[in-house]
Amino acid sequence: MQSFKKSSLSFNRILWLAGTGWLFDAMDVGLLSFILAALKQDWGLTPAQLGWIGSVNSIGMAIGAFVFGIYADKKGRKAALIFTLFMFSIASGLSAFAWGLGSLLILRFFIGMGLGGELPVASTLVSEIVEPKVRGKIVVLLESFWAIGWIFAALIAYFIIPISVVGWRGAMILCAIPAFYALYLRSNLPDSPSYRQLNSDSKKELVIKKIKTLLSKEFRWQTLMLWIVWFCVVFSYYGMFLWLPSVMMIKGFDMVKSFEYILFMTIAQLPGYFSVAWLIERVGRKWVLVMYLFGTLVSAYLFGMAESANQLLLYGALLSFFNLGAWGAMYAYTPEQYTTNIRATGSGMAAAVGRVGGILGPLMVGVLMNNKYSISTIFTFFSLSVLIAIISIVAFGKETKQLQLR
Repeated sequence: MQSFKKSSLSFNRILWLAGTGWLFDAMDVGLLSFILAALKQDWGLTPAQLGWIGSVNSIGMAIGAFVFGIYADKKGRKAALIFTLFMFSIASGLSAFAWGLGSLLILRFFIGMGLGGELPVASTLVSEIVEPKVRGKIVVLLESFWAIGWIFAALIAYFIIPISVVGWRGAMILCAIPAFYALYLRSNLPDSPSYRQLNSDSKKELVIKKIKTLLSKEFRWQTLMLWIVWFCVVFSYYGMFLWLPSVMMIKGFDMVKSFEYILFMTIAQLPGYFSVAWLIERVGRKWVLVMYLFGTLVSAYLFGMAESANQLLLYGALLSFFNLGAWGAMYAYTPEQYTTNIRATGSGMAAAVGRVGGILGPLMVGVLMNNKYSISTIFTFFSLSVLIAIISIVAFGKETKQLQLR
């Protein structure tokens, strides 16, 4: 009993240390969605230009996920986590001083690199530390810090951005805080015991060899399935959520009222995560992910069709509940597909493929809006994307519940 208490305390400590970094990531991404709406007013940007701000963030995330996944398999999960957290927080703080679209795009690229690198590395680290019987639940709870970060972002947007003397620049300065947290993590976060046990030859494997292993007969179908799922889920998530405040304004609400509604929708993410954390060790990863993606599909379609304030709030809350719950299951499911020597690389590459979808999603929305497509049509496209992800999991996915990682 005593050892169990010590183990539980260790799990809680790991969850808190890694989860707080995840929270800061989410706060930055969440603030970006509100800042897009503010920049439309302050700088008079077109939908296409706003779409590029979201997309260049995802370009950085794609490169960061790929590069730092490989880095984490070579130098360790802890080193990669600290470096990426420091990178995105410094770039976020500097973006408060952007003087135009060009400078903001450059800084958003580096923010994206840090974000894209940190997220798969953090889930890999936690997966390798936590024992199999609670691993899925702990990784989903790690993901739940994303909802808390979005709630903070919504609160900052609601109370700070509308203040003219502070505005979106003041909000971005707050995003520099994680740089100090990275220094704290340096001395308090343990590295993965599985990684430490790897022999030096495995750590020094060439990138091309790792990629060939991901595409080998042993891992080919898992890799294909993950790439399809990540692309479709990230494509729909960034296409929908980065534009959510702007969509609310198109539906007829002013900026402050739109931010208030998004805050209520964001709170619905937490029960989405907690319900998945409860289900994932009982039902399993595969079917929980399918179930929550199906809920996302239906909610996205209904949100696109909604007109009244009550409908927008209800379907927006359901969309947050199911979509973010699906993200929790996806992060738990992904590292379990691979062995330790390629786990961070495999998770990072899946996330990198997903970020390509994150590039295209916001751009597609901007282009379609410029061409006068309706919100309902745009959200129908995202529903179809989620359907492809569901089909891929059903066809190629295997259950990994309580699997002993190798």
